[in-house]
Amino acid sequence: MIKVLVVDDSPLVQQLLSHMLSQAEDIQVVGCAGDPYEAREMIKALSPHVLTLDVEMPKMDGIAFLRNLMKLRPMPVVMISTLTEKGAAITLEALALGAVDYICKPKHDLSTTLLEYQEELLEKVRLAASSRVHPPSPPPQIPTAPEGKLKNRLVAIGASTGGTEAIQRLVTPLPESFPPILIAQHIPAAFSASFARRLDSYARMTVIESQGGEIVKPGMVYIAPGHAHLVVERRGGHMFTALRDTDPVNRHKPSVDVLFDSVAEIGAKSAIGVLLTGMGRDGARGLMNVRQQGGYTLAQDEASCVVWGMPGAAVELGAACEQVHLDRMAGRLLQLLKSD
Repeated sequence: MIKVLVVDDSPLVQQLLSHMLSQAEDIQVVGCAGDPYEAREMIKALSPHVLTLDVEMPKMDGIAFLRNLMKLRPMPVVMISTLTEKGAAITLEALALGAVDYICKPKHDLSTTLLEYQEELLEKVRLAASSRVHPPSPPPQIPTAPEGKLKNRLVAIGASTGGTEAIQRLVTPLPESFPPILIAQHIPAAFSASFARRLDSYARMTVIESQGGEIVKPGMVYIAPGHAHLVVERRGGHMFTALRDTDPVNRHKPSVDVLFDSVAEIGAKSAIGVLLTGMGRDGARGLMNVRQQGGYTLAQDEASCVVWGMPGAAVELGAACEQVHLDRMAGRLLQLLKSD
């Protein structure tokens, strides 16, 4: 039985979330807290397995509470976020502090039905309960780029749950001269631009949210927007980004499989595919396609994943040439791009 504590200052949201969660036979709502101070006492008394946490509350905001929680008693937290620019920035900060996942705040104007929202909520709470909580830690040691010029190969990265922080830890140490990187991260359309800006503020490379049609060149990181599939195309001797507004693949748009398949199609022998933490199987088949077409493939190892679903599925398929710890991934990429 998964014990859940709902932390939200709105009695209506408390009631709605509690009702939805209580419909599941494997979930028990052990209490509702209206502010972080009340939540702190209820955590001590009730020992919940998972928290749902609103970011905007009286007395102490959710970010300050989360920061203290992860220092004193790390536990799985699902953030209840608003799909706004401000909500995106706060949610990304919460993920950096150790929150496992997020879901939008329930509203009457939801684009999904309440039943669909309930299914997503239950899925995220169950996932959080089985995830590995990684409290903030010092960034990995910045690898020194090998002497000489790096090979101009294409690097494609896919991720989902836990991916925004994993991508930041991977990309931040890479040198300005690093080959181009294309990234498909499962993320809402309202969050992808904020994610790109946040990553750009940390990275040595230049990070942008792809608009489609950009020439793919070294020193650049192209993030898939949350409303479209990101692919790479070869035209006239150059590689270009392109966006496809087609149906979701594996329930996701952007889909990692779509990105990896496009890399395999244009010539995977000059590419490296990287599959990071995430729920489900998206990217596993595409990574296998990259490997079968002559590309080199890496999967994040289980110990460093928040959720080993996607990389685990790739390993199961035999799609990964190597499993690599997240904090060694940047250094391994530099080795591969310098070696024969």
